[in-house]
Amino acid sequence: MRSGEAGERTMPSFDEALQRAGEFGRFQRRVFLLLCLTGVTFAFLFVGVVFLGSRPDHYWCRGPSATALAERCGWSPEEEWNRTAPAPSGPAPPEGRGDGRCQRYLLEAANASAAPGALSCADPLAAFPNRSAPLVQCRDGWRYAQAHSTIVSEFDLVCVNAWMLDLTQAILNLGFLAGAFTLGYAADRYGRIVIYLLSCFGVGVTGVVVAFAPNFPVFVIFRFLQGVFGKGTWMTCYVIVTEIVGSKQRRIVGIVIQMFFTLGIIILPGIAYFIPNWQGIQLAITLPNFLFLLYYWVVPESPRWLITRKKGDKALKILRSIAKCNGKYLSPNYSEITVTDEEVSNPSFVDLVRTPQMRKCTLILMFAWFTSAVVYQGLVMRLGIIGGNLYIDFFISGVVELPGALLILLTIERFGRRLPFAASNVVAGVACLVTAFLPEGTLASVCGALVMLLPETKGIALPETVDDVEKLSSPHSCKCGRKKKPQVSSSHL
Repeated sequence: MRSGEAGERTMPSFDEALQRAGEFGRFQRRVFLLLCLTGVTFAFLFVGVVFLGSRPDHYWCRGPSATALAERCGWSPEEEWNRTAPAPSGPAPPEGRGDGRCQRYLLEAANASAAPGALSCADPLAAFPNRSAPLVQCRDGWRYAQAHSTIVSEFDLVCVNAWMLDLTQAILNLGFLAGAFTLGYAADRYGRIVIYLLSCFGVGVTGVVVAFAPNFPVFVIFRFLQGVFGKGTWMTCYVIVTEIVGSKQRRIVGIVIQMFFTLGIIILPGIAYFIPNWQGIQLAITLPNFLFLLYYWVVPESPRWLITRKKGDKALKILRSIAKCNGKYLSPNYSEITVTDEEVSNPSFVDLVRTPQMRKCTLILMFAWFTSAVVYQGLVMRLGIIGGNLYIDFFISGVVELPGALLILLTIERFGRRLPFAASNVVAGVACLVTAFLPEGTLASVCGALVMLLPETKGIALPETVDDVEKLSSPHSCKCGRKKKPQVSSSHL
């Protein structure tokens, strides 16, 4: 009995085995770099609508009688517009006639003697009393100076339909939400790498369908599905990266992988500048996802996940491969990694709100992620409507993110996590309110205040279980992370 107990006590833990195999050696650096590329393509998906849906510089309202008159008189689209549509009130915006594009004269209302065939090419309005024809909203389509260069011109998302462009981004974010719940759970149930590869394939297929969508409903449906799978790629790659390294490296790799998202922001305007139409841009930012399927042969399953599923033999085999690649040696003493029933991960969504401390952290972090998404996308989308050079402005918006990431790397170990997190939200909120009085500023400021209610994790082991999170509020929180209880998966958080 005693010998058996002694054998159990000398049985190596997974963290000990990983430390012996190398916590951030050549193997982890290679896998880390490969998976970081997912952040680039996810950035393309996240903010690509800025270029996919940029508004054409010139477009003109079409009308049956006006079009027939234009054909008889041999007008160009711009001449048709100037002669059959009202002049805008007030100074014209830089891009043309502004909101006046959304109305046209109802030439069909001319009396019998001034039928469309008899209207003057020089002055069509002369047939109306006081040269005042009725005005109607443009609903018969538009002419564009450059046909089908963006989804706006492809699906006529202007005037009364302009709100549909924002709808496409809302639908994408709804897909992100659905993907977080469904594929996050699937990654815990069936494995990280299999869901990652499935998600990459899904993003590629749905993205191609989006590029060749025959109508707007099909475009929106597959835009939603692309959001579902896109969230799956981002979540699973992030989880794999943090699970194959030692606990000391998790914080750093978690920040650096976000910097590759910023790299995607920087690259995107270059892609959009050299590709003249939205279908080409969509394919250029989608097709790289198929290359990630090659990771099947170079990125293994997360050994930490295998341990939680009582697959210690497979985890040990991967650890030996890691050790060999890192120039380490895993001695025969590491012949088995056993887990108890308490160590098996059976996560549930209820675990996120079941206990007081966990519930508080979950709700605050959910609000923080919501706020970050709203503020970030609000500012990025605004780049498309403020004028100036969209490509240069977008490039600069990406470049200025890099100092922020570097600042986090330099301060996270010295000042902790909570204070920089809260301060950055407050500063961002105040900046939004002062510079343009954007409503997102209020959200960011409130978020900064709520973040201060979170526990600080500086200098302690990152919590891995619900019990660990509950102990964070205790004065002995530095001892947390030792006792193993049913885990809450990081893919859910």
